[in-house]
Amino acid sequence: MNQPVVSARNLRLRYGDTSALNGASLELQAAERVALMGPSGSGKSSLLHCLAGVVTPQNGEIWFEGERLDRLSEARRSAVRLQRMGMVFQFGDLVPELTLVENVLLPLRILGTRRRAARTAAMELLDRLGVADVADHRTGAVSGGQAQRAAVARALVHQPAVVFADEPTGSLDSVTAERVLDAMVSLTRESGAALFVVTHDNIVASHLDRHLVMHDGATSDTVGASR
Repeated sequence: MNQPVVSARNLRLRYGDTSALNGASLELQAAERVALMGPSGSGKSSLLHCLAGVVTPQNGEIWFEGERLDRLSEARRSAVRLQRMGMVFQFGDLVPELTLVENVLLPLRILGTRRRAARTAAMELLDRLGVADVADHRTGAVSGGQAQRAAVARALVHQPAVVFADEPTGSLDSVTAERVLDAMVSLTRESGAALFVVTHDNIVASHLDRHLVMHDGATSDTVGASR
């Protein structure tokens, strides 16, 4: 069996007196598309942040591409996120002072790609996502859906092993949400990246291969619905 790209075992995380994770475990295979569901406060975002190396649990193990992520230095975890992970958040979190294309090419520039090559790669993705016509607009001059598609492009432009998405369509209308989600699924399928989506929306989850449900900081599998 192939080694999972991400593996978490018995994660436990507390914030003061509050237990966020209580034995959460999962495996995410390369190119797999997984939805993490559950009620508010069940630990979904905490689990995503641990898997991405943003937060370190008090107990348990997290492995990323064969490396013990939770034991790495903060600097090394940041490097792994930059090089091998993509992130999409509910409100995009684009840099408002930059244009859409500048936001998208930013990871490549940080990784040392020459500006012309980085812009070419960014424009190709923005074109695939249907927002090339506003590539040189700042985020405040485009719609929420256009900005979110740019956020998807930014998450994928450096060809990560996994894309983590936290309620990526939560602030969008249903039509725009469908377009953004379809783009994420199709582009990760083409690139071979795994996709891990935190969502409360059954429609979003129906686009993904496998569903996990969180209750009181622990995970359980349910039946997925591939499309």
